[in-house]
Amino acid sequence: MKKMIWTGGIILVFFLCLAIFAPFISSYDYKEQNINLRLQPPSSKHIFGTDEFGRDVFARMLYGARVSISVGFLAIAIATLIGVSYGAISGYYGGLIDNIMMRIVDIILTIPVLFLILMLIVYLGPSISNIIIIIGLTSWTDIARIVRAEVLKIKNFAFVDAAKLIGLPKKIIIFKYIILNISGPILVYIVFGISGAILTESGLSFLGLGVQPPFPSWGNILTAGKDYIHTAWWLVLFPGIFIFLTVFSLNILGEGLRDFFNPKLKRE
Repeated sequence: MKKMIWTGGIILVFFLCLAIFAPFISSYDYKEQNINLRLQPPSSKHIFGTDEFGRDVFARMLYGARVSISVGFLAIAIATLIGVSYGAISGYYGGLIDNIMMRIVDIILTIPVLFLILMLIVYLGPSISNIIIIIGLTSWTDIARIVRAEVLKIKNFAFVDAAKLIGLPKKIIIFKYIILNISGPILVYIVFGISGAILTESGLSFLGLGVQPPFPSWGNILTAGKDYIHTAWWLVLFPGIFIFLTVFSLNILGEGLRDFFNPKLKRE
């Protein structure tokens, strides 16, 4: 369990550092073109090679990390804010309110998520801000169900009854007492959710419906390289590795945190 948390955390921090310190790590501008250097293989000057416009792939990967990771974090921040509030209110009030709110969730879950995302992107247009908002607005139902289930478990605990007896407002009871006591499952969802959001963004960018040039993201770097896969393998190898390692780190970090917060799942 601890090994998984440490391994996932270290890899994730490594990629976060690459994104944060991108201007200091690479001496090249991700937008700088030099046709004379197009499709150069990895070398001491360009460690990840160059692309079809002669741009440094390593610089684009670093700045692409900023975009892809930011989309993942911000989209799940939106989803968490909506889902936690929705699920907590539904679980706390129960009865008819709970039934109506959960039926709305059930209806939303019947809509294919990918279809809904594609439809919204076509309508709103592909941009970084729209991608963040769309992924966030289509990812909150899972955390809402998780939070509702956890709230139903603890809303009749003694500390909640005590808070009611001293006359605390319901919103204080819900968001200060109850949600703080279910922060473990929420944190686990956030970690897995970021992983899924990064994959979604990469997939959309690969299809040309995500982050648009000149802004680099791992997905659109990958899609640009697919046309040269037989002659410039580095254009698909490095973004693929970055996506894989980032998602891998988040998944094993999430698994470790899930075991940590739920001793019943602790592995031998």
